[in-house]
Amino acid sequence: MKFIVFVEGYTEEAILGDFLGRCMKAHFPEGKSVGIKTVRFDGWAAIHRDVAKHAKLYLNGPDREKIVAVISLIDLYGPTIYPAEKQSIVDRHAWGVKHMQEKVNDPRYRHFFAVHETEAWLLSDPAIFPPKAHDALKPLRNRPETVNNDEPPAKRLETIYRSKLNRSYDKVTDGKNLFPKLQPQPALAACPYLKQMVDEMVELATTYQTKKKT
Repeated sequence: MKFIVFVEGYTEEAILGDFLGRCMKAHFPEGKSVGIKTVRFDGWAAIHRDVAKHAKLYLNGPDREKIVAVISLIDLYGPTIYPAEKQSIVDRHAWGVKHMQEKVNDPRYRHFFAVHETEAWLLSDPAIFPPKAHDALKPLRNRPETVNNDEPPAKRLETIYRSKLNRSYDKVTDGKNLFPKLQPQPALAACPYLKQMVDEMVELATTYQTKKKT
């Protein structure tokens, strides 16, 4: 069994399969692993435009019996699809999920947001970063999903790296190095929206297994 996960960039394509797989591993006994296949799009706008077409290709394709669900994941920060009156995290998240799921209109599809970016998950564990950055990152570790539109996580990391390491933060190169070090537990404990996504994926996979047994 596997999930198909639509992602918006090279960083997510490189790291999400492994990280989400590790998040889910504790919920399933040995021999019943859940596969995560990432499919990269050219930014959030491409996912927004083409999600229905591509989701249906997988959900109605030759491997459909092996697919638990198709998922799209984009950053809450960046998209310009939100109505003007939707300004809070809660409002944008709720509206965006409903909007995307109505576009596909299939019970085997789910949409999730990384709040505000996938880099927020990294902020939950300062110890994975170079030692010189630890003190600057520690104040962010308890509520990384509140690092918001004013200076979203990747930009905050850029500021800290420039200040403490005298170099820029590279989303792809540094992301590939940091995410394998990130253990699921601190990220799930500090990031409620991430935990909500993983919990729903676990529920979907459990339901899929149950149906296959009957």
